Amino acid sequence: MSTTAKRAPEPRPSASRRLLDAAGELFYAEGVQSVGIERVIETAGVAKATLYNTFGSKEALVRAYLEEQHADTVGRLTAAIAAAKTPRGRIVAVFAAQAELYSQPDFRGCAFVSASSEAPRGGLVEQAADDYRAWIRAMFRDLADDAGASNPDLLSAQLQLIYDGAGLGARMDRRPDVADPARAAVNALLDAQLPTTT
Repeated sequence: MSTTAKRAPEPRPSASRRLLDAAGELFYAEGVQSVGIERVIETAGVAKATLYNTFGSKEALVRAYLEEQHADTVGRLTAAIAAAKTPRGRIVAVFAAQAELYSQPDFRGCAFVSASSEAPRGGLVEQAADDYRAWIRAMFRDLADDAGASNPDLLSAQLQLIYDGAGLGARMDRRPDVADPARAAVNALLDAQLPTTT
């Protein structure tokens, strides 16, 4: 008699989870418009009716994919901010967390930029992108305020431009080292705006 207990097989992810995983992989790698719904269904291993019963439309699936991207970004950046010891360090930590993505072989830039550039105005995709952008703006505004910036609104707008530009440069120029000039620009702004004690 074997002393090794048989392990129960891992439960298969739900159909909605498989659809979101397939959508996340395909949409990010190849673009929302270039990936047809049939490929998502095939990759997820579900019936077409399951997709429409779960999400209602491709646009709603894209929104759900972007909402997961948003939640992932919030988690990563919030963890990086929480690990930093000083108000200035919290701002720098956001850029360090993003820089870790730039050298990953599957880095394709900002999912929200890609998806919203292909989407019609006023739809679910634009709403998801707007929600993400609003969160990023509020995060930088809160960090600038907490750090005692002389003009938190200006600093947060400048930080968001560097955040966006660094990601775009890393993707378009295939240059993960864009993180270095981005960090230098951030530090120059912080030197100009923050009290010397932060």
